[in-house]
Amino acid sequence: MSAGRVYLVGAGPGDPGLLTLRGQRCLGLADVVVYDYLADPALLAFAPPAAERVCVGKHGGGERTRQEDINALLIERARAGAVVVRLKGGDPFLFGRGGEEAEELERAGIAWEVVPGVTSGIAVPAYAGIPLTHRDYASTVAFVAAYDYQDEPSVRWEELARSAGTLVLFMTSRQLTHNMQRLQAGGLPGDTPAAVIRWGTKARQETLVGTVATIGALAAERGLQPPALAVVGQVVGLRDRLAWFERKPLFGRRIVVTRARAQASSFGARLEDLGAEVVYCPTIEIAPPESWQPLDDAIAAAAELDWIVFTSVNGVEKFVERLDAAGRDLRALAGVRLAAIGPETARALRALHVRVEAMPEEYRAEGVLEVLGDVAGKRILLPRAAGARAILPLELERRGARVTEVVSYRAVPPRADVGGLRREIEAGDVDLVTFTSSSTVRHFDEMLDGRAAELLRRTVVGCIGPITAATARERGLAVAVQPGEYTIPAFVDAIRAHFSAAGAIAGSDGHG
Repeated sequence: MSAGRVYLVGAGPGDPGLLTLRGQRCLGLADVVVYDYLADPALLAFAPPAAERVCVGKHGGGERTRQEDINALLIERARAGAVVVRLKGGDPFLFGRGGEEAEELERAGIAWEVVPGVTSGIAVPAYAGIPLTHRDYASTVAFVAAYDYQDEPSVRWEELARSAGTLVLFMTSRQLTHNMQRLQAGGLPGDTPAAVIRWGTKARQETLVGTVATIGALAAERGLQPPALAVVGQVVGLRDRLAWFERKPLFGRRIVVTRARAQASSFGARLEDLGAEVVYCPTIEIAPPESWQPLDDAIAAAAELDWIVFTSVNGVEKFVERLDAAGRDLRALAGVRLAAIGPETARALRALHVRVEAMPEEYRAEGVLEVLGDVAGKRILLPRAAGARAILPLELERRGARVTEVVSYRAVPPRADVGGLRREIEAGDVDLVTFTSSSTVRHFDEMLDGRAAELLRRTVVGCIGPITAATARERGLAVAVQPGEYTIPAFVDAIRAHFSAAGAIAGSDGHG
Protein backbone atom coordinates (compact mmCIF):
# COMPACT_ATOMS: atom_id res chain seq x y z
CA MET A 1 0.00 0.00 0.00
CA SER A 2 1.13 3.57 -0.71
CA ALA A 3 1.63 6.23 1.95
CA GLY A 4 -1.53 8.03 0.85
CA ARG A 5 -5.04 7.13 1.86
CA VAL A 6 -8.56 7.82 0.60
CA TYR A 7 -11.61 8.32 2.81
CA LEU A 8 -14.97 7.91 1.07
CA VAL A 9 -17.00 10.23 3.28
CA GLY A 10 -20.76 10.66 3.24
CA ALA A 11 -21.55 14.36 3.45
CA GLY A 12 -25.16 13.78 4.44
CA PRO A 13 -28.32 15.07 2.77
CA GLY A 14 -27.61 18.82 2.71
CA ASP A 15 -27.88 20.21 6.22
CA PRO A 16 -24.20 20.59 7.27
CA GLY A 17 -25.17 19.69 10.84
CA LEU A 18 -25.88 16.13 9.73
CA LEU A 19 -22.24 15.38 8.87
CA THR A 20 -20.97 12.65 11.17
CA LEU A 21 -18.23 13.29 13.73
CA ARG A 22 -16.07 10.73 11.94
CA GLY A 23 -16.57 12.58 8.66
CA GLN A 24 -15.57 15.87 10.27
CA ARG A 25 -12.44 14.28 11.72
CA CYS A 26 -11.41 12.90 8.31
CA LEU A 27 -11.87 16.32 6.72
CA GLY A 28 -9.56 17.75 9.35
CA LEU A 29 -6.84 15.35 8.17
CA ALA A 30 -7.26 16.03 4.46
CA ASP A 31 -4.57 17.17 2.06
CA VAL A 32 -7.10 17.00 -0.80
CA VAL A 33 -10.91 17.18 -0.75
CA VAL A 34 -12.69 15.92 -3.86
CA TYR A 35 -16.32 16.99 -3.53
CA ASP A 36 -19.46 16.93 -5.63
CA TYR A 37 -22.47 19.13 -6.21
CA LEU A 38 -24.58 17.86 -3.32
CA ALA A 39 -21.93 18.26 -0.63
CA ASP A 40 -22.63 21.55 1.16
CA PRO A 41 -19.71 23.99 0.64
CA ALA A 42 -19.83 24.83 4.37
CA LEU A 43 -18.32 21.41 5.05
CA LEU A 44 -15.12 22.43 3.27
CA ALA A 45 -14.37 24.70 6.23
CA PHE A 46 -13.57 21.58 8.28
CA ALA A 47 -10.59 20.88 6.00
CA PRO A 48 -7.26 22.60 6.68
CA PRO A 49 -6.92 25.96 4.90
CA ALA A 50 -4.02 24.64 2.83
CA ALA A 51 -5.90 21.55 1.63
CA GLU A 52 -6.56 21.32 -2.10
CA ARG A 53 -10.27 21.49 -2.94
CA VAL A 54 -11.45 19.89 -6.18
CA CYS A 55 -15.05 20.10 -7.39
CA VAL A 56 -15.93 17.21 -9.68
CA GLY A 57 -19.02 18.40 -11.43
CA LYS A 58 -22.75 18.88 -11.20
CA HIS A 59 -25.95 16.92 -11.41
CA GLY A 60 -29.23 17.78 -13.10
CA GLY A 61 -27.96 18.43 -16.60
CA GLY A 62 -24.97 20.57 -15.72
CA GLU A 63 -21.33 19.85 -16.50
CA ARG A 64 -20.26 16.47 -15.16
CA THR A 65 -16.90 14.90 -14.47
CA ARG A 66 -16.64 11.36 -15.79
CA GLN A 67 -16.48 8.68 -13.10
CA GLU A 68 -13.31 7.32 -14.70
CA ASP A 69 -11.64 10.71 -14.27
CA ILE A 70 -12.71 10.91 -10.62
CA ASN A 71 -11.27 7.45 -9.97
CA ALA A 72 -8.00 8.44 -11.63
CA LEU A 73 -7.81 11.66 -9.59
CA LEU A 74 -8.24 9.81 -6.29
CA ILE A 75 -5.56 7.28 -7.22
CA GLU A 76 -3.14 9.93 -8.48
CA ARG A 77 -3.36 12.09 -5.34
CA ALA A 78 -3.12 9.11 -2.98
CA ARG A 79 -0.10 7.69 -4.82
CA ALA A 80 1.57 11.05 -4.32
CA GLY A 81 1.19 10.50 -0.57
CA ALA A 82 -1.86 12.69 0.08
CA VAL A 83 -4.71 12.05 2.47
CA VAL A 84 -7.71 12.35 0.18
CA VAL A 85 -11.29 12.86 1.30
CA ARG A 86 -13.87 12.00 -1.34
CA LEU A 87 -16.84 13.98 -0.05
CA LYS A 88 -20.08 12.61 -1.47
CA GLY A 89 -23.68 13.71 -0.92
CA GLY A 90 -25.72 11.39 1.29
CA ASP A 91 -24.08 8.00 1.85
CA PRO A 92 -21.24 6.80 -0.41
CA PHE A 93 -22.62 3.28 -0.73
CA LEU A 94 -26.25 4.17 -1.47
CA PHE A 95 -26.60 5.32 -5.09
CA GLY A 96 -23.36 7.26 -4.62
CA ARG A 97 -21.07 5.08 -6.79
CA GLY A 98 -18.85 4.72 -3.74
CA GLY A 99 -18.65 0.99 -4.33
CA GLU A 100 -17.17 1.57 -7.78
CA GLU A 101 -14.60 4.00 -6.40
CA ALA A 102 -13.68 1.57 -3.63
CA GLU A 103 -13.14 -1.22 -6.20
CA GLU A 104 -10.80 0.98 -8.24
CA LEU A 105 -8.83 1.99 -5.14
CA GLU A 106 -8.53 -1.63 -4.07
CA ARG A 107 -7.28 -2.66 -7.53
CA ALA A 108 -4.74 0.17 -7.45
CA GLY A 109 -3.42 -0.89 -4.03
CA ILE A 110 -4.54 2.33 -2.33
CA ALA A 111 -5.49 2.27 1.34
CA TRP A 112 -9.08 3.39 1.73
CA GLU A 113 -11.93 3.58 4.23
CA VAL A 114 -15.61 4.36 3.97
CA VAL A 115 -17.33 6.75 6.37
CA PRO A 116 -21.09 6.24 6.09
CA GLY A 117 -23.26 9.34 5.81
CA VAL A 118 -26.86 10.15 6.68
CA THR A 119 -28.65 9.18 3.49
CA SER A 120 -31.06 11.62 1.94
CA GLY A 121 -33.47 8.70 1.49
CA ILE A 122 -34.14 8.78 5.23
CA ALA A 123 -33.29 12.35 6.24
CA VAL A 124 -35.16 14.24 3.54
CA PRO A 125 -38.55 12.60 4.21
CA ALA A 126 -37.93 13.08 7.95
CA TYR A 127 -37.39 16.83 7.45
CA ALA A 128 -40.60 16.91 5.42
CA GLY A 129 -42.51 15.25 8.27
CA ILE A 130 -42.79 11.84 6.58
CA PRO A 131 -41.68 8.80 8.62
CA LEU A 132 -40.79 5.98 6.25
CA THR A 133 -42.16 3.30 8.54
CA HIS A 134 -45.11 3.39 10.91
CA ARG A 135 -46.86 0.62 12.77
CA ASP A 136 -50.20 1.51 11.20
CA TYR A 137 -49.04 2.09 7.62
CA ALA A 138 -45.74 0.52 6.52
CA SER A 139 -43.24 -2.01 7.79
CA THR A 140 -41.05 -2.17 4.67
CA VAL A 141 -39.14 0.45 2.67
CA ALA A 142 -37.68 0.20 -0.83
CA PHE A 143 -35.03 2.63 -2.08
CA VAL A 144 -35.11 2.95 -5.85
CA ALA A 145 -32.70 4.53 -8.34
CA ALA A 146 -35.52 5.78 -10.53
CA TYR A 147 -33.53 7.16 -13.44
CA ASP A 148 -32.87 4.79 -16.31
CA TYR A 149 -29.22 4.43 -17.26
CA GLN A 150 -28.50 2.06 -20.12
CA ASP A 151 -25.65 0.41 -18.26
CA GLU A 152 -27.62 -0.20 -15.05
CA PRO A 153 -30.21 -2.88 -14.21
CA SER A 154 -33.77 -1.77 -14.87
CA VAL A 155 -36.21 -1.34 -12.01
CA ARG A 156 -38.89 -4.01 -11.60
CA TRP A 157 -41.80 -1.61 -11.34
CA GLU A 158 -44.45 -4.32 -11.22
CA GLU A 159 -42.92 -5.85 -8.08
CA LEU A 160 -42.62 -2.41 -6.46
CA ALA A 161 -46.25 -1.64 -7.28
CA ARG A 162 -47.37 -4.81 -5.48
CA SER A 163 -45.44 -4.03 -2.30
CA ALA A 164 -47.44 -2.67 0.63
CA GLY A 165 -44.64 -0.56 2.04
CA THR A 166 -43.03 2.81 1.36
CA LEU A 167 -41.17 3.62 -1.85
CA VAL A 168 -38.38 6.21 -1.93
CA LEU A 169 -37.38 7.20 -5.46
CA PHE A 170 -33.98 8.82 -6.01
CA MET A 171 -33.07 10.73 -9.18
CA THR A 172 -36.68 10.80 -10.33
CA SER A 173 -37.32 14.48 -11.11
CA ARG A 174 -37.03 14.23 -14.89
CA GLN A 175 -38.98 10.98 -15.14
CA LEU A 176 -41.48 11.47 -12.33
CA THR A 177 -44.67 11.28 -14.40
CA HIS A 178 -43.36 8.28 -16.33
CA ASN A 179 -42.37 6.47 -13.11
CA MET A 180 -45.77 7.11 -11.53
CA GLN A 181 -47.41 5.71 -14.66
CA ARG A 182 -45.22 2.60 -14.39
CA LEU A 183 -46.36 2.08 -10.80
CA GLN A 184 -50.01 2.45 -11.78
CA ALA A 185 -49.52 0.07 -14.68
CA GLY A 186 -48.11 -2.42 -12.18
CA GLY A 187 -51.25 -2.20 -10.08
CA LEU A 188 -50.57 0.55 -7.53
CA PRO A 189 -53.80 2.55 -6.99
CA GLY A 190 -53.66 6.05 -8.42
CA ASP A 191 -54.97 7.53 -5.16
CA THR A 192 -51.93 6.32 -3.18
CA PRO A 193 -50.39 9.35 -1.42
CA ALA A 194 -47.15 10.65 -2.93
CA ALA A 195 -44.79 13.54 -2.23
CA VAL A 196 -41.82 15.14 -3.96
CA ILE A 197 -39.22 16.96 -1.86
CA ARG A 198 -36.63 19.27 -3.38
CA TRP A 199 -33.53 20.51 -1.53
CA GLY A 200 -34.54 18.51 1.52
CA THR A 201 -33.02 19.50 4.91
CA LYS A 202 -32.07 22.94 3.54
CA ALA A 203 -33.80 26.29 4.05
CA ARG A 204 -34.93 26.13 0.42
CA GLN A 205 -36.72 22.82 1.05
CA GLU A 206 -39.87 22.55 -1.06
CA THR A 207 -42.45 19.80 -0.62
CA LEU A 208 -45.31 18.93 -2.97
CA VAL A 209 -47.98 16.45 -1.88
CA GLY A 210 -50.44 14.67 -4.12
CA THR A 211 -51.16 11.15 -5.26
CA VAL A 212 -49.50 8.74 -7.63
CA ALA A 213 -51.95 9.93 -10.29
CA THR A 214 -51.41 13.67 -9.72
CA ILE A 215 -47.92 14.26 -8.37
CA GLY A 216 -46.22 14.29 -11.78
CA ALA A 217 -48.47 17.07 -13.08
CA LEU A 218 -48.09 19.05 -9.84
CA ALA A 219 -44.30 18.87 -10.09
CA ALA A 220 -44.35 19.86 -13.76
CA GLU A 221 -46.62 22.81 -13.03
CA ARG A 222 -44.25 23.98 -10.30
CA GLY A 223 -41.24 23.44 -12.58
CA LEU A 224 -39.57 21.26 -9.96
CA GLN A 225 -35.91 20.55 -10.80
CA PRO A 226 -33.25 18.31 -9.22
CA PRO A 227 -32.15 17.60 -6.60
CA ALA A 228 -35.36 15.98 -5.45
CA LEU A 229 -36.69 12.63 -4.33
CA ALA A 230 -40.17 11.16 -4.20
CA VAL A 231 -41.93 9.22 -1.45
CA VAL A 232 -44.89 6.97 -2.23
CA GLY A 233 -47.08 5.32 0.38
CA GLN A 234 -49.64 5.84 3.11
CA VAL A 235 -47.01 7.41 5.41
CA VAL A 236 -47.13 10.56 3.25
CA GLY A 237 -50.49 11.31 4.85
CA LEU A 238 -48.76 11.91 8.19
CA ARG A 239 -47.04 15.02 6.89
CA ASP A 240 -49.96 17.31 7.79
CA ARG A 241 -49.32 16.59 11.47
CA LEU A 242 -45.55 15.98 11.47
CA ALA A 243 -44.03 18.71 9.24
CA TRP A 244 -41.84 19.98 12.11
CA PHE A 245 -39.00 21.55 10.13
CA GLU A 246 -41.16 23.83 8.02
CA ARG A 247 -42.84 25.23 11.14
CA LYS A 248 -39.61 26.73 12.47
CA PRO A 249 -39.73 30.55 12.59
CA LEU A 250 -36.78 31.09 10.24
CA PHE A 251 -37.53 28.20 7.88
CA GLY A 252 -36.86 29.18 4.29
CA ARG A 253 -34.46 31.99 5.22
CA ARG A 254 -30.86 32.04 4.01
CA ILE A 255 -28.75 34.24 6.26
CA VAL A 256 -25.15 35.31 5.70
CA VAL A 257 -22.95 35.46 8.79
CA THR A 258 -19.89 37.65 8.24
CA ARG A 259 -18.34 37.17 11.66
CA ALA A 260 -14.83 35.73 12.02
CA ARG A 261 -14.88 31.94 11.75
CA ALA A 262 -13.91 31.39 15.41
CA GLN A 263 -16.92 33.35 16.68
CA ALA A 264 -19.37 32.56 13.88
CA SER A 265 -20.38 29.07 14.99
CA SER A 266 -22.35 30.07 18.08
CA PHE A 267 -24.22 32.79 16.17
CA GLY A 268 -24.90 30.47 13.25
CA ALA A 269 -26.05 27.65 15.53
CA ARG A 270 -28.72 29.87 17.09
CA LEU A 271 -30.03 30.79 13.64
CA GLU A 272 -29.95 27.19 12.45
CA ASP A 273 -31.89 26.08 15.53
CA LEU A 274 -34.66 28.42 14.33
CA GLY A 275 -34.67 26.82 10.88
CA ALA A 276 -32.45 29.18 8.90
CA GLU A 277 -29.80 28.05 6.45
CA VAL A 278 -26.61 29.86 7.41
CA VAL A 279 -24.09 30.88 4.76
CA TYR A 280 -20.75 31.48 6.44
CA CYS A 281 -18.74 34.25 4.82
CA PRO A 282 -16.07 35.36 7.30
CA THR A 283 -15.02 38.88 6.42
CA ILE A 284 -12.28 39.07 9.00
CA GLU A 285 -9.50 36.86 10.24
CA ILE A 286 -7.88 37.40 13.60
CA ALA A 287 -4.19 38.07 13.09
CA PRO A 288 -1.44 38.90 15.58
CA PRO A 289 -0.25 42.49 15.99
CA GLU A 290 2.78 43.71 14.10
CA SER A 291 4.73 43.17 17.33
CA TRP A 292 3.83 41.43 20.58
CA GLN A 293 6.30 43.56 22.55
CA PRO A 294 3.90 46.34 23.69
CA LEU A 295 1.40 43.78 25.00
CA ASP A 296 4.14 41.70 26.63
CA ASP A 297 5.53 44.80 28.32
CA ALA A 298 2.05 45.72 29.59
CA ILE A 299 1.55 42.22 30.98
CA ALA A 300 4.93 42.38 32.73
CA ALA A 301 3.79 45.57 34.48
CA ALA A 302 0.29 44.28 35.25
CA ALA A 303 0.77 44.47 39.02
CA GLU A 304 0.97 48.27 38.75
CA LEU A 305 -2.45 48.59 37.07
CA ASP A 306 -5.76 49.62 38.58
CA TRP A 307 -7.98 48.46 35.71
CA ILE A 308 -7.83 46.34 32.58
CA VAL A 309 -10.72 47.04 30.19
CA PHE A 310 -11.48 44.26 27.72
CA THR A 311 -13.59 45.25 24.72
CA SER A 312 -13.93 41.88 22.94
CA VAL A 313 -13.63 38.13 23.38
CA ASN A 314 -10.63 38.21 21.03
CA GLY A 315 -8.92 40.70 23.32
CA VAL A 316 -9.39 38.34 26.28
CA GLU A 317 -8.08 35.34 24.37
CA LYS A 318 -4.96 37.09 23.05
CA PHE A 319 -4.18 38.59 26.45
CA VAL A 320 -4.29 35.15 28.09
CA GLU A 321 -2.20 33.64 25.28
CA ARG A 322 0.58 36.16 25.91
CA LEU A 323 0.28 35.71 29.66
CA ASP A 324 0.86 32.02 29.12
CA ALA A 325 3.72 32.69 26.67
CA ALA A 326 5.45 34.68 29.41
CA GLY A 327 5.22 31.71 31.77
CA ARG A 328 2.74 33.50 34.01
CA ASP A 329 -0.86 32.88 35.02
CA LEU A 330 -3.85 34.85 36.26
CA ARG A 331 -2.22 35.41 39.62
CA ALA A 332 -0.34 38.19 37.84
CA LEU A 333 -3.63 40.12 37.88
CA ALA A 334 -4.08 39.98 41.65
CA GLY A 335 -5.39 43.35 42.78
CA VAL A 336 -6.23 44.48 39.24
CA ARG A 337 -9.90 45.25 38.57
CA LEU A 338 -11.40 43.95 35.32
CA ALA A 339 -14.05 45.56 33.13
CA ALA A 340 -15.85 44.05 30.12
CA ILE A 341 -17.67 45.94 27.40
CA GLY A 342 -20.51 43.41 27.17
CA PRO A 343 -21.83 40.01 28.31
CA GLU A 344 -19.92 37.91 25.75
CA THR A 345 -16.62 39.45 26.84
CA ALA A 346 -17.64 39.07 30.48
CA ARG A 347 -18.44 35.38 29.94
CA ALA A 348 -15.00 34.85 28.41
CA LEU A 349 -13.43 36.32 31.53
CA ARG A 350 -15.65 34.41 33.95
CA ALA A 351 -14.73 31.19 32.14
CA LEU A 352 -11.21 31.88 33.41
CA HIS A 353 -12.61 32.10 36.96
CA VAL A 354 -11.84 35.78 37.35
CA ARG A 355 -14.26 38.40 38.59
CA VAL A 356 -15.65 41.08 36.29
CA GLU A 357 -16.24 44.20 38.38
CA ALA A 358 -17.72 46.50 35.76
CA MET A 359 -19.91 46.00 32.71
CA PRO A 360 -22.04 48.77 31.22
CA GLU A 361 -25.74 48.51 30.44
CA GLU A 362 -24.98 49.98 27.02
CA TYR A 363 -22.39 47.71 25.40
CA ARG A 364 -20.06 50.25 23.80
CA ALA A 365 -17.21 52.56 24.74
CA GLU A 366 -19.48 55.33 26.01
CA GLY A 367 -21.07 52.90 28.44
CA VAL A 368 -17.70 51.79 29.80
CA LEU A 369 -16.88 55.38 30.73
CA GLU A 370 -19.98 55.56 32.90
CA VAL A 371 -19.37 52.37 34.91
CA LEU A 372 -15.68 53.06 35.65
CA GLY A 373 -16.64 56.15 37.63
CA ASP A 374 -13.85 58.41 38.91
CA VAL A 375 -10.71 57.43 37.04
CA ALA A 376 -8.50 60.38 37.94
CA GLY A 377 -4.99 59.07 38.55
CA LYS A 378 -5.97 55.48 37.74
CA ARG A 379 -3.69 53.33 35.62
CA ILE A 380 -5.79 51.63 32.92
CA LEU A 381 -4.76 49.10 30.28
CA LEU A 382 -6.76 48.73 27.04
CA PRO A 383 -5.71 45.59 25.11
CA ARG A 384 -7.77 45.68 21.92
CA ALA A 385 -7.89 45.53 18.15
CA ALA A 386 -5.79 47.67 15.87
CA GLY A 387 -7.84 50.54 14.50
CA ALA A 388 -10.41 50.52 17.32
CA ARG A 389 -12.39 53.71 17.97
CA ALA A 390 -10.34 56.35 19.77
CA ILE A 391 -13.14 57.70 21.96
CA LEU A 392 -12.46 55.43 24.96
CA PRO A 393 -8.75 56.17 25.55
CA LEU A 394 -9.18 59.86 24.73
CA GLU A 395 -12.08 60.32 27.13
CA LEU A 396 -10.37 58.34 29.89
CA GLU A 397 -7.29 60.55 29.58
CA ARG A 398 -9.47 63.66 29.58
CA ARG A 399 -10.86 62.47 32.91
CA GLY A 400 -7.39 62.12 34.36
CA ALA A 401 -6.63 58.44 33.83
CA ARG A 402 -3.19 57.18 32.83
CA VAL A 403 -4.05 55.00 29.83
CA THR A 404 -1.92 52.37 28.11
CA GLU A 405 -3.48 51.23 24.86
CA VAL A 406 -1.90 48.20 23.19
CA VAL A 407 -2.82 46.24 20.08
CA SER A 408 -3.55 42.63 21.03
CA TYR A 409 -4.81 41.54 17.62
CA ARG A 410 -5.66 42.75 14.14
CA ALA A 411 -8.87 42.09 12.20
CA VAL A 412 -7.71 41.54 8.63
CA PRO A 413 -9.60 40.59 5.44
CA PRO A 414 -9.48 36.85 4.71
CA ARG A 415 -8.39 35.34 1.44
CA ALA A 416 -11.73 34.17 0.13
CA ASP A 417 -13.57 33.76 -3.17
CA VAL A 418 -16.98 35.42 -2.80
CA GLY A 419 -18.00 34.93 -6.41
CA GLY A 420 -20.56 32.29 -5.51
CA LEU A 421 -22.09 34.44 -2.78
CA ARG A 422 -22.21 37.42 -5.12
CA ARG A 423 -24.19 35.38 -7.64
CA GLU A 424 -26.59 34.17 -4.95
CA ILE A 425 -27.22 37.73 -3.76
CA GLU A 426 -27.82 38.91 -7.32
CA ALA A 427 -30.25 36.04 -7.87
CA GLY A 428 -32.21 36.97 -4.73
CA ASP A 429 -31.25 33.74 -2.94
CA VAL A 430 -30.07 35.52 0.23
CA ASP A 431 -32.61 36.90 2.71
CA LEU A 432 -30.33 38.64 5.22
CA VAL A 433 -26.71 39.70 5.60
CA THR A 434 -25.58 40.21 9.20
CA PHE A 435 -22.77 42.39 10.57
CA THR A 436 -21.40 42.22 14.10
CA SER A 437 -18.73 44.92 13.95
CA SER A 438 -17.68 47.86 11.82
CA SER A 439 -14.75 45.86 10.46
CA THR A 440 -17.10 43.16 9.12
CA VAL A 441 -18.98 45.87 7.21
CA ARG A 442 -15.86 47.44 5.74
CA HIS A 443 -14.27 44.16 4.74
CA PHE A 444 -17.49 42.78 3.25
CA ASP A 445 -17.79 45.87 1.08
CA GLU A 446 -14.14 45.56 0.05
CA MET A 447 -14.58 41.85 -0.79
CA LEU A 448 -17.41 42.91 -3.11
CA ASP A 449 -15.22 45.56 -4.75
CA GLY A 450 -17.10 48.41 -3.05
CA ARG A 451 -20.43 47.27 -4.53
CA ALA A 452 -22.14 46.11 -1.33
CA ALA A 453 -24.75 48.89 -1.39
CA GLU A 454 -25.64 48.11 -4.99
CA LEU A 455 -25.75 44.34 -4.53
CA LEU A 456 -27.72 44.44 -1.26
CA ARG A 457 -30.38 46.92 -2.34
CA ARG A 458 -33.00 44.10 -2.32
CA THR A 459 -31.51 42.16 0.61
CA VAL A 460 -32.24 42.76 4.30
CA VAL A 461 -29.23 44.04 6.29
CA GLY A 462 -28.88 43.52 10.03
CA CYS A 463 -26.36 45.06 12.45
CA ILE A 464 -25.69 44.16 16.07
CA GLY A 465 -25.54 47.74 17.35
CA PRO A 466 -25.48 51.44 16.51
CA ILE A 467 -21.75 51.74 15.81
CA THR A 468 -21.87 48.88 13.31
CA ALA A 469 -25.09 50.28 11.83
CA ALA A 470 -23.52 53.72 11.42
CA THR A 471 -20.63 52.18 9.48
CA ALA A 472 -23.10 50.27 7.31
CA ARG A 473 -25.03 53.44 6.51
CA GLU A 474 -21.80 55.25 5.67
CA ARG A 475 -21.29 52.52 3.06
CA GLY A 476 -24.76 53.11 1.64
CA LEU A 477 -26.50 50.12 3.25
CA ALA A 478 -30.07 50.34 4.53
CA VAL A 479 -30.12 48.73 7.98
CA ALA A 480 -33.46 47.02 8.66
CA VAL A 481 -32.62 44.87 11.71
CA GLN A 482 -30.91 46.15 14.86
CA PRO A 483 -31.50 44.88 18.42
CA GLY A 484 -32.00 47.14 21.40
CA GLU A 485 -29.35 45.18 23.33
CA TYR A 486 -26.05 44.69 21.54
CA THR A 487 -25.65 40.93 22.06
CA ILE A 488 -25.86 37.87 19.84
CA PRO A 489 -28.97 36.47 21.60
CA ALA A 490 -30.73 39.84 21.22
CA PHE A 491 -29.62 40.05 17.58
CA VAL A 492 -31.10 36.62 16.89
CA ASP A 493 -34.35 37.65 18.58
CA ALA A 494 -34.50 40.78 16.42
CA ILE A 495 -33.93 38.72 13.26
CA ARG A 496 -36.71 36.35 14.26
CA ALA A 497 -39.08 39.25 15.00
CA HIS A 498 -38.29 40.93 11.68
CA PHE A 499 -39.09 37.89 9.58
CA SER A 500 -42.13 37.00 11.69
CA ALA A 501 -43.51 40.47 10.97
CA ALA A 502 -42.57 40.19 7.30
CA GLY A 503 -44.34 36.83 7.09
CA ALA A 504 -47.46 38.22 8.74
CA ILE A 505 -47.55 41.12 6.25
CA ALA A 506 -47.02 38.78 3.30
CA GLY A 507 -49.78 36.51 4.61
CA SER A 508 -52.23 39.39 4.92
CA ASP A 509 -51.54 40.29 1.28
CA GLY A 510 -52.21 36.76 0.19
CA HIS A 511 -48.57 36.07 -0.70
CA GLY A 512 -47.46 34.15 2.38
